[in-house]
Amino acid sequence: MPLTLGQRPRTLCAEILDALPADHPDAVSSRRDLRLFNAAMGNWRWMQAVMPSLVRPGERVLEIGAGGGELGAPMVQKGLAWDGLDRAPRPANWPASSAWLQADVFEFDGWERYPVVAGNFVFHHFSEPQLRQLGAKLNRHARLLVVGDLRRGRLQQCLFWAVACSIRANRVSRHDGWISIAAGFRRRELPTQLGLDPRIWRCRVVFSQISAYRFIAERRP
Repeated sequence: MPLTLGQRPRTLCAEILDALPADHPDAVSSRRDLRLFNAAMGNWRWMQAVMPSLVRPGERVLEIGAGGGELGAPMVQKGLAWDGLDRAPRPANWPASSAWLQADVFEFDGWERYPVVAGNFVFHHFSEPQLRQLGAKLNRHARLLVVGDLRRGRLQQCLFWAVACSIRANRVSRHDGWISIAAGFRRRELPTQLGLDPRIWRCRVVFSQISAYRFIAERRP
């Protein structure tokens, strides 16, 4: 019996948005669509609800792939010490009290300052060797990891396509969204590919609605 998309290994393909200048009309339109998709999936709302109870007093949070700051800025308003890491320049709306670290995540060398790491719609961009490399950093330095990402499956792709058509999403959004879902995660793939030892980490995978892959890992006492 042939494998379904959900059973197939993750497939990473180049995304058009990554190759476009930031001010290209398709890039501007695609980022708008991405904000709509994020709002529809509810990952931001989920992370804003769970993070305050998970972060301990005095802990600083590093958001990798912080993008336009849409997730981090409200977190700072909630009182969290939240810094952003991204290859893009500091967004205009980024809080003055929070650091913006413009760097590649695999070249960043300040992990020891951040016991808490968060990421939304970013982990599916990484290959398995890259996830293993990132997991090695987390194993050494982090206490808590909170991730919102995409669930892989043919049904998820079809639902995405229906939503993309209903909002008249840009061609870049339609292309990149389809292949992003093929790079998403199922079951316990993310902690496994990160190399998080279950004897050290307590991991929870949560599927909310039908397209979101949500993951929390806490270091055991």
